[in-house]
Amino acid sequence: MLEPIPSLAELHRMGAAQQPTYPDADEVARVLAELRHRPPLVFAGECDDLRGKLAEVAAGRSFLLQGGDCAETFDTVTAANIRGKLRVLLSMAVVLTYAAQVPVLKVGRIAGQYAKPRSRDTETRGATTLPAYRGDAVNALDFEPASRRPDPRRLIEVYNHSAATLNLLRAFVKGGFADLRAVHSWNSDFVRNSNVEERYEQLAAEIERALAFMVACGVDNESFRTVDFYSSHEALLLEYEHALTRIDSRTDTPYNVSAHMVWIGERTRQLDGAHVEYLRHLRNPIGIKLGPSVTPSEAVALAERLDPDQEPGRLTVISRMGAARVRDALPPIVEAVEDTGRKVAWVCDPMHGNTFETSLGYKTRAFSQVADELNGFFDVHQELGTWPGGVHIELTGDDVTECVGGVDELAEADLANRYETACDPRLNRNQSLELAFLVAERLTDGRIRRVNPVQEYSAEDF
Repeated sequence: MLEPIPSLAELHRMGAAQQPTYPDADEVARVLAELRHRPPLVFAGECDDLRGKLAEVAAGRSFLLQGGDCAETFDTVTAANIRGKLRVLLSMAVVLTYAAQVPVLKVGRIAGQYAKPRSRDTETRGATTLPAYRGDAVNALDFEPASRRPDPRRLIEVYNHSAATLNLLRAFVKGGFADLRAVHSWNSDFVRNSNVEERYEQLAAEIERALAFMVACGVDNESFRTVDFYSSHEALLLEYEHALTRIDSRTDTPYNVSAHMVWIGERTRQLDGAHVEYLRHLRNPIGIKLGPSVTPSEAVALAERLDPDQEPGRLTVISRMGAARVRDALPPIVEAVEDTGRKVAWVCDPMHGNTFETSLGYKTRAFSQVADELNGFFDVHQELGTWPGGVHIELTGDDVTECVGGVDELAEADLANRYETACDPRLNRNQSLELAFLVAERLTDGRIRRVNPVQEYSAEDF
């Protein structure tokens, strides 16, 4: 039986990291009272379903694709924007499903990713110093005092925009937009119209033949037209997350009903911190980001704290080591956690450890470094005989110019063309699909241990 959720006051007394300072406590109280009476955005049963599917990832029988914006903004909650992100994720999932020959679990960084941790509390431009932009959940990007003032009413907008996003996503994934044949046609267009390598063209042709074979065999059922899709975000703002916590009527246990899966970030993973204390009480599947500074003993202590019962699907470990560190820093972490006997889902975030600033002041990432960290992640798990369970990508469905390199060979000079992120740089559509083909190559590598459902099938002897 899980312990009762600590109160907000108790969590804040623990020195909660990365929290805004609201100037009006009474307004905060009114906002939280309103949020506590709002209906759930997701249902506890859906969270349970996701936990069961993440258990399959941990067991090496499934692969996780998790992706979306670094930080969502209110003005990008449009049908076109949501459709674009979903289309990229579905396109990537088709390639990965064929390559891995296991189900690909699709989880979006979406419908709640409106807050971001920052390295500094303030931002200075010239002689003016203002509070840092912490995402649309807290304040606005415009560099002026009124915009940068933390406003608790924005938490209501987070709820409203998340609800609208989830409604549209559910309509898309169940209404035919996710039809496997349509998704493959998008990938085919990418291959035909991009300067991709010949091996990607060959893989796309193989997928097309496989689809044609299934259609010829009469496999044209609901599984072609619909997919399961889940939401996730970093559980950063304790006021919002606490207000969206409910006691499930079936089990009398607490769930965060703002998303199916929530995670703890690298800056808020203190073992004795408020975020770990809050998330350990939830029944949701939870994730934890681990960077190169984590020690094996810290990783084990966090796993024990967050997953004391060693429950399959409970814990997803998202490594963000950086291309230069992943091959050295990750193995002792994997070995230490695996030695505890628990099976977690091992997932790679190749974005956050490879960020740098150009001479013109643009924060960016090089596609080559993103690819190198992913290859390093696969190398580590190949060497250890463990399952590389998934990828966690910051991406968009738009043709932005925020990360250099990739199939379009974007240079630093190109960043100014469409640099639109409110926080960290994202892969654009073409870069995301190129990355999917790269991961597909590693998954088809016979050295990567995986379950083959056809080879495991045993026909009855009639």
